[in-house]
Amino acid sequence: MNEFIITKVNHLDTHKLNLLVEESMSEGFRHLKRLVTDYEDGTNKFDLDGEALFLAIKNGDIVGICGLNQAPHSENIEIGRVRRMYVSPSVRRFGIWRMLMDSVIAEARNYYQILVLKTDNPVADLFYRSIGFSVKDDSENDTHLLQLA
Repeated sequence: MNEFIITKVNHLDTHKLNLLVEESMSEGFRHLKRLVTDYEDGTNKFDLDGEALFLAIKNGDIVGICGLNQAPHSENIEIGRVRRMYVSPSVRRFGIWRMLMDSVIAEARNYYQILVLKTDNPVADLFYRSIGFSVKDDSENDTHLLQLA
């Protein structure tokens, strides 16, 4: 039986992300490496008002991650941004993306009216649209938008 736990973390031991970072790099993604670098140098610790970091855990191992930040490209404090979503290939198709996003959206509703994100991945595009995000054509910083109010 596959049991996954989604947990909000206040402190991240970045060394526990090594396998996930390696997997993401082998798929051509650099965003988890940036997450680790930014977290370690203090650039982004997901610790400002309205920010959070969620992990998907299976048998003690981190198998997915997704963050919520204040929107960096907007002066509007009512906009949050989904950041650094990744799920290990070994556990895809088990609903982990959805569980992580449900957690992020629930957290975002406490702080924001709108949630934005940027992706150039066609699979991610389909997923985000399937859960209610609309495509945002009028911005170079964001590709998708979800009205939370």
